[in-house]
Amino acid sequence: MAYFLQQLINGIALGSIYGLIAIGYTMVYGIIGMINFAHGDIFMVGAFIALIAFLALIAIGVTAVPLALLIVLILAMALTAVWGWTVERVAYRPLRESFRLAPLITAIGMSIVLQNFIQVAQGARVKPLQPVITGGYKVFEQDNFVVILSNIQILIVATTLVLMTAFWLIITRTALGRAQRACEQDRLMASLSGVNVDRTISLTFVLGAALAAVAGLLYLLYYGVIDFYIGFIAGIKAFTAAVFGGIGSLPGAMLGGLVIGLIETFWSAYFTIEYKDVAAFSMLAIVLIFFPTGLLGRPEVEKV
Repeated sequence: MAYFLQQLINGIALGSIYGLIAIGYTMVYGIIGMINFAHGDIFMVGAFIALIAFLALIAIGVTAVPLALLIVLILAMALTAVWGWTVERVAYRPLRESFRLAPLITAIGMSIVLQNFIQVAQGARVKPLQPVITGGYKVFEQDNFVVILSNIQILIVATTLVLMTAFWLIITRTALGRAQRACEQDRLMASLSGVNVDRTISLTFVLGAALAAVAGLLYLLYYGVIDFYIGFIAGIKAFTAAVFGGIGSLPGAMLGGLVIGLIETFWSAYFTIEYKDVAAFSMLAIVLIFFPTGLLGRPEVEKV
């Protein structure tokens, strides 16, 4: 029981990170119907920006953890949002009305560009970071096995809940959210109704990139090591989470992230770690057989 509870805590923390990345996928797809395969590498860029910011703050003598975290969070979100806007403006907007495969090919190309840029700029070796947030709480003990809820896991789950609430309020209560929902239904009619479609799509990319930066910072704090390839791995799993939960649905993206994180964690704990990805993707295939639009996805109805 104690071992199960510990793996449950670990799975929820990992799934929360996947869910944050998956929201970026589902927001872009919900509005323009395009899979932004470069989003995982935006997450990787955010993690590297956070690492560089941490090292710079240590170099100038900023050692107060709360202050350092706040500064790093703001810098990572701001600079990664600029990256997200640049990718949309340079690579995706010119091809938005092109044939359907063009944006997909461009997205894969941007993913390769970002990977290789970081590899050349920062090197191919893994980049470590000393633990910034340490300590935790004893939750349960059984047969000399102690279940620990670490402070970083608490931070990950709390941050995820706050951001999910904030994004839900943005989508449902603000002018930007109304514009996004209008563009999701019909971009042409939205533009005729006075919605600035280009600005709405750009802001969606910016918000998704900022959210990916938060996920990158949490990943860095949780694992303490990053490299230029983490964007591809985490991006594929987050995309799987978005499809699993129902791409286009924000709650579905978070639910899918939690499910993928739990499947990976429990499979690694009770079976063999080499097949954890096989288990996750196999579960995705099974779910899509019975729920083609995902767990919370809605089938598209074409009106004529």
